[in-house]
Amino acid sequence: MRLDPFVGAYLVDPAQVWRRLLDDPVRVHHDSDLRLWLISRHADVRRALSDAEAFGNALTLAPIYDVCPEAMEIIARIDAPPTTAAADPPVHPRTRRALRATFANTPDRVEHHYGAIVRRRVDQLVSRLVARGGGRADLVEEFTTELPLLVVLDILGVPEEDVGRVRAWGDGQIALLWGRPDPAEQVRLARGLWEFWRYCEQVVRARLAAGAYGDDYVGQLLAYRDGDDEVLTEAEVSSIVFNLLVAGHETTAGLLAHALDRALSSPGRWRELGEDPRRIPAFLTETLRFAPAIDGWLRVTRRTVTLGGVTIPAGARCLLLIGAANRDPAAFARPEEFDPHRSDADGHLSFGHGPHFCVGAALARLEARIALTRLCQAVPGLRLAADHRRAYQVNVAFRAHRSLPVVLDAAVSTGGPAAPVAG
Repeated sequence: MRLDPFVGAYLVDPAQVWRRLLDDPVRVHHDSDLRLWLISRHADVRRALSDAEAFGNALTLAPIYDVCPEAMEIIARIDAPPTTAAADPPVHPRTRRALRATFANTPDRVEHHYGAIVRRRVDQLVSRLVARGGGRADLVEEFTTELPLLVVLDILGVPEEDVGRVRAWGDGQIALLWGRPDPAEQVRLARGLWEFWRYCEQVVRARLAAGAYGDDYVGQLLAYRDGDDEVLTEAEVSSIVFNLLVAGHETTAGLLAHALDRALSSPGRWRELGEDPRRIPAFLTETLRFAPAIDGWLRVTRRTVTLGGVTIPAGARCLLLIGAANRDPAAFARPEEFDPHRSDADGHLSFGHGPHFCVGAALARLEARIALTRLCQAVPGLRLAADHRRAYQVNVAFRAHRSLPVVLDAAVSTGGPAAPVAG
């Protein structure tokens, strides 16, 4: 069975493809074009995410296509050691310990350490939208992408003037690894990825050379290391920074865009959230289930594995279709229905499961909750532009909106269709 993630329905409504896979009595399929095994059932995806002995991470950050020689030569120069998504035992337990010790990863810790940063940046961006006094805006360009990037730069202690470069590098990495760029674009993106890695090395080396780590996250990592390579090497600190600068904003940007899309595409829902912000956490949980920011993730079998009577050979790359798993009727009642009041939404796999569960999950939830609450209050009449057509970036892993055009209206919306606004 073919997935065709780069063309057609998958770029507009991937749920059509997920339904076809879930309706098929065969639980696991091989896509000969992608050279990937497709795993779509909730129980199977959950197992693959949690069973590190059977499903490894070594190829998670390897491109899914044959890279041209010139781009591959550049990629080979990037000597970033695996620390997070691409790490397996015994490295991963050690680096994960470092993350858990230094990065706030529970609701209380996140609020204490990062709450003020998030509120300041949300207020800054919302105020900028309100100051325009109406007209149109693209929330992807002007809000959902910018907010989590500014927050993670603040947390890491990276200069704000580098926001443009970091965003371009992060977008480029995602396109290089999980997109399908032509050879010339592969070379350009590979050069950007190499520059990105060198930048992260320089951030860490500058702190070491200064002899004062600082109290931001890079400083906390270096203090945790305390010069001991048995704890973390200098290269591993740089690698963690490298990974967080992408994972720390791209996934939250996706969550924000999907949440705003869901909130604005149903008559009356935006008004309801504004009237009772206590509904927002459950609304976000259902958004995570229904429209995950990462709807496909990669694993490689470390031994022969059998799922649902299908044998996957050792060394096979597997695409875990998280979006499909979140719509599996065996795990969720009425899975095709977006229902913020459902009781089973917490079973979603959008933050992963097991040893690689997203360390930034609590931060992503905090950012999205504060952002929606503030926007609902500031622009109660916010609505999708009438000409909006949902479409996603070409990618097999990250489900990112191309745009989210809205009308900025301070008046309370009646829930009716938006009228086109010039500008």
